Amino acid sequence: MGKKIFIVSSSPRKDGNSDILAEQFARGATQAGHSVKKVNIREMNLQFCLGCFACLQREGCVQRDDMNGLYAAVQSSDVLVFATPVYYYAVSGQLKTFLDRLNPLYPRENNFKEVYLLATSAEGEESAMDGSVKDVQGWIDCFDGVTLKGVLRGIGVNDKGDILSTDFPAKAYEMGKNV
Repeated sequence: MGKKIFIVSSSPRKDGNSDILAEQFARGATQAGHSVKKVNIREMNLQFCLGCFACLQREGCVQRDDMNGLYAAVQSSDVLVFATPVYYYAVSGQLKTFLDRLNPLYPRENNFKEVYLLATSAEGEESAMDGSVKDVQGWIDCFDGVTLKGVLRGIGVNDKGDILSTDFPAKAYEMGKNV
């Protein structure tokens, strides 16, 4: 039986460069026999974390938005995949908000042990992704036994669809196939 994979696309653009990588990762993982659920933050009602920490004392969040419907799926997944455009050398604000809102999972038993990061940037140097990797690694470090298993640095792509003229979609596909 395959792994349960939960993919979060934080691209504000449908079919944006990082969203294409998420789709290709999902395609590879599905073809390898894994179960895949993908969410697009741009389609969600997602509020900022209030910092109230009520989630540590109860199930879910006090806010009435789309996050409460996702906690069980994230918690029961074996693999989490975060796809993000890189803005100002960090993950998108959409992904940062999503990660903050996963706080209810902090004190709980979670199945996920592997995390992948698919990042795209207009910058042509891989070092432009270092801040995004650090952002995700900081979140991972809060959970025992969770590791960053792979990072795809899709550099040098700015306009929507630029990624299609590179080998990054094929790399995302292979990463998903070999998860």
